[in-house]
Amino acid sequence: MLTTEHRVQPSPTRASLPQLTLAGILGIWAAAALPMAALAWLVAPRLADALDGPSAWPRSLIGVLTVGLVWQFVLVLGLVLREQGTLRWSVVKEALWVRSPVDPTTGRRGGRTWWILLPLVLAIALREELPKLSPVADRDMGLLLSSDAGETFLSGNWVWFAVIVAMAIFNTVLGEELLFRGFLLPRMQGVFGRGDWAANGVLFAAYHLHVPWAIPMVLLDALILAYPSRRYRSALVGIAVHSAQSLVVIGLVLALVLQ
Repeated sequence: MLTTEHRVQPSPTRASLPQLTLAGILGIWAAAALPMAALAWLVAPRLADALDGPSAWPRSLIGVLTVGLVWQFVLVLGLVLREQGTLRWSVVKEALWVRSPVDPTTGRRGGRTWWILLPLVLAIALREELPKLSPVADRDMGLLLSSDAGETFLSGNWVWFAVIVAMAIFNTVLGEELLFRGFLLPRMQGVFGRGDWAANGVLFAAYHLHVPWAIPMVLLDALILAYPSRRYRSALVGIAVHSAQSLVVIGLVLALVLQ
């Protein structure tokens, strides 16, 4: 995929995806955001109380957030099935923009167009240096996993390492990115016009009710991801850049497991 480059011509299937109403856009946002918030703030504490051992809290939080992300994948499949009437891969990949980026000025798809990922990954990395709001310590995944309790929990724990890897996959590949950049973004132009990418970024940031202290930083990330995804008509752009962050987290978690 990364070495293939050819010209493509616009087709009706690429240009005429059904557009959502404002109510439809907000309804889909709520179907993703509200369950994640409820799982994080209501379900996780009750589940932790019902579990035994010092690792009850990280197990419950990681578990419920993974469930929420899997739900988003199921939601995407349901939305595509309702819209397209089928889940054939040839239809799904066009409906969700799961295709190589297309340069809007040259018509080239793939090949050198993939180099757009490098400045985007760099921009996300530089964003990490900006000041952040203080997180809730026992709810921030990074702080939780780097704490003494998190290190004890993960040391030699391959089962939960697999769960965290699954959570990362549903986060940046099959969940959040597929829903916001794959399904919503191509269907928001009817309401927001040329500002659809900015509206998509705002919605993605506001979706993070389960980690509200992260919303300002997520908004920057979302705008960095939404514009090129829209310009190159490819959800894979956002998926690839977002997944680079997940790979770093997985590497850090693996180091703890190997201790």
